[in-house]
Amino acid sequence: MGMLLSGRGLITSLIFFLLKFSTAVDIPLSVQQVPTIIKQSKVQVAFPFDEYFQIECEAKGNPEPTFSWSKDDKPFDLSDPRIIVSNNSGTFRIPNEGHISHFQGKYRCFASNKLGIAMSEEMEFIVPNVPKFPKEKIDPLEVEEGDPIVLPCNPPKGLPPLHIYWMNIELEHIEQDERVYMSQKGDLYFANVEEKDSRNDYCCFAAFPRLRTIVQKMPMKLTVNSLKHANDSSSSTEIGSKANSIKQRKPRLLLPSPESGSESSVTILKGDTLLLECFAEGLPTPQVDWSKMGGDLPKERETKENYGKTLKIENVSYRDKGNYRCTASNFLGSAIHDFHVIVEEPPRWTKKPQSGVYSTGSSGILLCESEGEPEPTIKWRVNGFPIERNPFSGDVISPREISFTNVQPNHTAVYQCEASNVHGTILANANIDVVDVRPLIQTADEENYATVVGYSAFLHCEFFASPEAIVSWQKVEEAKPLEGRRYHFHENGTLQINETTEEDAGSYSCWVENAKGKTAVTANLDIRNATKLRVSPKNPRVPRSHTLELHCESKCDSHLKYSLKLSWSKDGEAFEINGTEDGRIIIDGANLTVSNVTVEDQGVYSCSAHTALDSTAAMTQVTVLDVPDPPENLHLSERQNRSVRLTWEAGDDHNSNISEYIIEFEGNREEPGRWEELTRVQGEETTVMLSLAPYVRYQFRVIAVNEVGRSQPSQPSDHHETPPAAPDKNPQNIRVQASQPKEMIIKWEPLKPMEQNGPGLEYRVTWKPQGAPVEWEEETVTNHTLRVMTSAVYAPYDVQVQAVNHLGSGPEPQSVTLYSGEDYPDTAPVIHGVDVINSTLVKVTWSTIPKERVHGHLKGYQVNWWKTKSLLDGRTHPKEVNILRFSGQRNYGMVPSLDAFSEFHLTVLAYNSKGAGPESEPYIFQTPEGVPEKPTFLKVIKVDKDTATLSWGLPKKLNGNLTGYLLQYQIINDTYEIGELNDINITTPSKPSWRLSNLNATTKYKFYLRACTSKGCGKPITEESSTLGEGKYAGLYDDISTQGWFIGLMCAIALLTLILLTVCFVKRNKGGKYSVKEKEDLHPDPEVQSVKDETFGEYSDSDEKPLKGSLRSLNRDMQATESADSLVEYGEGDHGLFSEDGSFIGAYAGSKEKGSAESNGSSTATFPLRA
Repeated sequence: MGMLLSGRGLITSLIFFLLKFSTAVDIPLSVQQVPTIIKQSKVQVAFPFDEYFQIECEAKGNPEPTFSWSKDDKPFDLSDPRIIVSNNSGTFRIPNEGHISHFQGKYRCFASNKLGIAMSEEMEFIVPNVPKFPKEKIDPLEVEEGDPIVLPCNPPKGLPPLHIYWMNIELEHIEQDERVYMSQKGDLYFANVEEKDSRNDYCCFAAFPRLRTIVQKMPMKLTVNSLKHANDSSSSTEIGSKANSIKQRKPRLLLPSPESGSESSVTILKGDTLLLECFAEGLPTPQVDWSKMGGDLPKERETKENYGKTLKIENVSYRDKGNYRCTASNFLGSAIHDFHVIVEEPPRWTKKPQSGVYSTGSSGILLCESEGEPEPTIKWRVNGFPIERNPFSGDVISPREISFTNVQPNHTAVYQCEASNVHGTILANANIDVVDVRPLIQTADEENYATVVGYSAFLHCEFFASPEAIVSWQKVEEAKPLEGRRYHFHENGTLQINETTEEDAGSYSCWVENAKGKTAVTANLDIRNATKLRVSPKNPRVPRSHTLELHCESKCDSHLKYSLKLSWSKDGEAFEINGTEDGRIIIDGANLTVSNVTVEDQGVYSCSAHTALDSTAAMTQVTVLDVPDPPENLHLSERQNRSVRLTWEAGDDHNSNISEYIIEFEGNREEPGRWEELTRVQGEETTVMLSLAPYVRYQFRVIAVNEVGRSQPSQPSDHHETPPAAPDKNPQNIRVQASQPKEMIIKWEPLKPMEQNGPGLEYRVTWKPQGAPVEWEEETVTNHTLRVMTSAVYAPYDVQVQAVNHLGSGPEPQSVTLYSGEDYPDTAPVIHGVDVINSTLVKVTWSTIPKERVHGHLKGYQVNWWKTKSLLDGRTHPKEVNILRFSGQRNYGMVPSLDAFSEFHLTVLAYNSKGAGPESEPYIFQTPEGVPEKPTFLKVIKVDKDTATLSWGLPKKLNGNLTGYLLQYQIINDTYEIGELNDINITTPSKPSWRLSNLNATTKYKFYLRACTSKGCGKPITEESSTLGEGKYAGLYDDISTQGWFIGLMCAIALLTLILLTVCFVKRNKGGKYSVKEKEDLHPDPEVQSVKDETFGEYSDSDEKPLKGSLRSLNRDMQATESADSLVEYGEGDHGLFSEDGSFIGAYAGSKEKGSAESNGSSTATFPLRA
């Protein structure tokens, strides 16, 4: 026994050695080889609606194969003119021209050359006939009610599948049920007929879907005679009952037919569907049951159809063979039939013979094994002929294998193994090619390859060699075979370089050598940089409903940019290229935007990059944050009068730790349902001891808070009621509301409902004059106000308010000092004097009134003044009172913005919270002269080559007696240099114009004009103009200045200039620059008056700016609002306030006229510079 096992092991080892030694590879067509069939037809059906029928057979070989066919094992003539043969192929067509039935049969293709013959499997060409029912006369059928009957169909033969239907002439299906059944063959069975089964149009239809054909059998007539008409003298009930009793019978099988006996055999192929049918006649209608003898019906694969008359088992296997029993029964008995099911199978390969390439002198083996039921018979052929006709010396032939040693070139052939049983035949070709050639490398020389750093490189060197060859690789510049763990050599010659580096770039040689010679090719390898990705932000945490924005930053080799493609996925599932249809997810190349983020958007987002050589991915974990779920399972414990412990369970925090819990309560008796915050605890805690107030029916709820926000409130806890108690606190904020003299209206903040501690809340108010040795007066009220009459005006009182309820009083109250109601001051201050500071500012001093005459809290003093007349023209002014208030206890104040050279009246009064007291006697004072305002306009009305005539208007405010004008001018050509300043004193105030002479021709001048009084000259008004040049145009103005059209033109120019200046002014206020400003910077005014007194500080006028090269730095930071006309700095408010060195704090109100400051209080202005 041991020797036998050893022998079998030796044979098995030899087989594996021989199989390995015979290389099953594709032989290049350049090498001689036997034919190989590469394409062939299977079953071909000649449908009548097809144009032609093609039977295919394609093969390769060297020399090129020739083709021949057999039909029904007889040679088939391809030269038949009724067929069309393809060039260089065995394929031919049969046109559908009416003679195709001649070609029906089984075909086999043979491809041959001088080395062998390949043989195809048998293919069948089927020419189906058009199925028809025979023309026949069908006799009517007549049966009695309750009898069985069978209506035969006998469908014609045709191309399967076949579908049979029973219908009437109206194409309505004959209803089938437990009593009526159509068999697999198409016959219609009635277990017992009823009167309603009578009809004359039973039609059997046979449908052949592959032929697109339906045929109909001639209608059959069935008449059912009712037994109730047999005896007309009897009642129908009696007759029907008698008939039933006569016709009732036990079951009798109609299917399978009674001729088959009580048992029958059924053969089914493995994998097919088994259908067993059983139908019995009888009355009542029999019921059919199925069982398997000695086993169970296969679950999940068996079904009962047609009211149990058909047993269906799908995908039959060998374990389904055996005996199946059908039992038909009613209450009178039963009938049985046994089916002996045999499962068989067509042949199938278990070991299919494999083609092989051998060298001379080698050994080989062909294996051929198949399975089937019955067991297949195996036959060998060589080049299509039985192997017995082609023996080779030394060959060993058995049904399952052929082995041969010392193979010679004449062994080259095509071997066929054919396995067959009653259910079919299978054929396999195995090529034996005996070849002795030098290695043929099939990969092209100088192929270029590329990979990226870190990846594997594959350099191909596909070859064919017989005898067996050895492959070696080397780097061209090193000229030695490659060695090392990073190099892997595949059997097909491919070199695999793992974990490539930049040093691996270069040229490689592949050498293939066998006993017949050696061959080589060169391959070039280029190493690219690996693609890198980075997704930002990394692992973002996004609140729900916010927007998620991800960016995929990629970096790849410049040679690979053209092939770089980016894609996005979430949790391994790719997004569409453009995102989602609803637009919530948008993909724009490297950017992914998710709007209105939901919890479902949480996950791992991956950006993938694919190039021609590599692929990589970068991931980021997106966490969606949301408010916590509400806490759950609130529980109260350790209940006390003033405390209780609340415990709860935390809800889901939705990826954001809970930072704190808010405990709210509801228990306000006056506002039920209103929840208020009670306390907060850290997020780690889930229990808290709560301090409670008396006389409250508490209910609690908890809100969780995380970085996203607050959760919904939890469900409320159980109620907890605390007993009543005396108040714990007294009212706060005790005060006096505005009241009448000798009266106090006392008010306080009432206790909140949660502070009352019990029912019956009242307030006990006590009071007495401060410091007086008298008893406290007392009154108890329920609201939070009390009116008390006093004996004195604005007298201090000690007041106490205590909370009281039915259970007692609150703590001992604290006294507060309140004053009784105020009255108006009853005396006026006395004005000591008015000191004139300058033409627009005076200082007023007065005596304060005694404290007892204030009758309240002194808030300050009020100065009233009004202008009575102008000293310039003596005209009186209507009384327009100006008011300025000064807070606090003080005896002086500064009155600004007065008109110069005018007479004023002034009064002073005191005021308290109640109101103002009486005014003092009016004090009369006069303001001195000041400098005038600038002239209203300055125009150059006429120019010549050396003269210019200027005209101007009087200042709006003269501020004194006008003594004349100061006219100045200088050259201002478009350079940084300016000419000498020239002065002209005009001592005639009434003269409105002046003619300048001795000017330079074609020269630009700037003119400055100031109005003057005895106090000095005011601000200048400026104008620029150019003199004319030499020639005939010198007297142009003399000729045209008086023309009407010229005057109109000048007006239009003036209007446009005004619009331009307005635009420029707006631009300058916005910080823009324009040419007019630059020109002013270029030619500054010649003088600057800058006066700074202790009262006013510094002021600037926005109309004139310092010029380049002049006083650029003077007052650069001053604001336009800092003018002498402003009263902000004099009155009460948040603006500038004077200090005690002669300045004041006051509030100016209701000014009717604004005064102009004179030189020591005027705005800083720009003046011409002396050249």
